[in-house]
Amino acid sequence: MSLKRLTEFLENEHVKYTTLTHSPAFTAQEIAACAHVSGKELAKTVVVRVDGRLALAVAPANKRIALPELGKAAGDANARFASEDEFKNSFPDCELGAMPPFGNLYGMDVYLAEPLTEDEEIAFNAGSHTELIKMHLHDFERLVKPRVANFTA
Repeated sequence: MSLKRLTEFLENEHVKYTTLTHSPAFTAQEIAACAHVSGKELAKTVVVRVDGRLALAVAPANKRIALPELGKAAGDANARFASEDEFKNSFPDCELGAMPPFGNLYGMDVYLAEPLTEDEEIAFNAGSHTELIKMHLHDFERLVKPRVANFTA
């Protein structure tokens, strides 16, 4: 999702947000360091396959996704990480690996890791490897309606 499309969506929903630009970074920890955002506040978006469909697992940058726990939360013991080939065409307006956690805009369920709900704000990739959006968690939850679960290690 291009930054413009995402910001237009947020503005149409009357959401206050901040955009952060940083030097190119590709891992969640690199992005957190470049953007001066806490690793526990930066949300990384990981594409998974649950019940045979693509979904997004959103977790803090400083945590790993535990697939068995995600599977329990989703009711699918066979939950797994999706390969790039499986999702590369699902986000045509995003750089590969920089998808925002707005699965609702792509017809995907979203699973939000419980530790991300401990802060008032959430920051995430805005469709590129150089831009982040930071917004209130309450607004994110209102727009996306994620399933909150404890699936990080």
